[in-house]
Amino acid sequence: MIPNQSLWLWVPVALALGSGAVLSPRADAAERVVNFFNWSSYIAPGVLEAFTEETGIKVVYDTFDANETLETRLLAGKSGYDVVVPTAYFLQRQIGANIFRKLDKSKLPNLANAWPMVTERLATYDPGNQYAVNYMWGTTGIGYNVKAVQRILGSDGRIDSWDVIFDPDKLAKFKDCGVQMLDSADDILPAALNFLGLDPNSTEKNDLEQAAALVGKIRPYVRKFHSSEYLNSLATGEICLVVGWSGDIKQAQSRAAESHNGVEIGYAIPKEGAQMFFDNLAILLDARNVDEAYELINYLYRPDVAAKNSDFLSYASGNLASQKLIDPKAFNDKTIYPDEAVMKRLFIITARDLATQRSINRLWTRIKTGR
Repeated sequence: MIPNQSLWLWVPVALALGSGAVLSPRADAAERVVNFFNWSSYIAPGVLEAFTEETGIKVVYDTFDANETLETRLLAGKSGYDVVVPTAYFLQRQIGANIFRKLDKSKLPNLANAWPMVTERLATYDPGNQYAVNYMWGTTGIGYNVKAVQRILGSDGRIDSWDVIFDPDKLAKFKDCGVQMLDSADDILPAALNFLGLDPNSTEKNDLEQAAALVGKIRPYVRKFHSSEYLNSLATGEICLVVGWSGDIKQAQSRAAESHNGVEIGYAIPKEGAQMFFDNLAILLDARNVDEAYELINYLYRPDVAAKNSDFLSYASGNLASQKLIDPKAFNDKTIYPDEAVMKRLFIITARDLATQRSINRLWTRIKTGR
């Protein structure tokens, strides 16, 4: 679709009338496009199609399932993308690498709808909120099959602590029904550090070794490390326990309920605390379609669009104005929109220096390979 079609059709006609020449509409008028690189299963159906219908801007949409995948593409340069969705602690490091352009907020009037609480926390990573705006935020916690938990732990069995994950004897009970974890050192190791009473942001070699040793002990009981497959596996009953992202697990809960397959899914933010993360919209410095990128971000920040995404994804939106439009069932769910007491137990992690990150990557490889 070509935008403002009536305008560009009128211009040649007017010129023709003035010059006596016969002119036709430009056959080579460029199609407006925005290239969007987002997380897997991270936008409500119909949203991008509605954006195209309203603006005439075609969305070329690709997905990834790990921050490392995104970062590798961005650091290589000339990715071809305009809008990307980095998690905040990766955003922080990428800002330092001069990957993103500073936002011209005059082109984003819908930022008036931003949630100050989220904006303030995001400023930890992006001082002055110059480079990014929050898309969705959530927590890293424990998803589980309710019936499997009752069968294994008894009718009174509860999942409310990290000890079901980090105590080898307890996790071993779930091995046969299937355990998965995020393939993300930046989610699992901070959780282990926190469980050990250490700083989740620690860069001390001894602390990181302790956390890796803890995860290494439970490695024999983990069927797979993957950051997207667990959603369907949990919904279908293929696995019974996962360390994953809140919205994905809540989506699994919805899918299981909709399929009437008898699988009931629960999600727990452990009482010891959990990581709160922010996924954010940013425009690349070498973006070719900058105006279109601004239009897409501004559209996603419309309250009705933000509410539609939050309802479908079961992640909390950084859009305060959308809260009046979000399904009350979702908005009142404390595992999606935590209350103040839970919020106090949440921690954030920040970007580590490259040397520490390399050490963490080596530890993570060692954990996954069991060597």
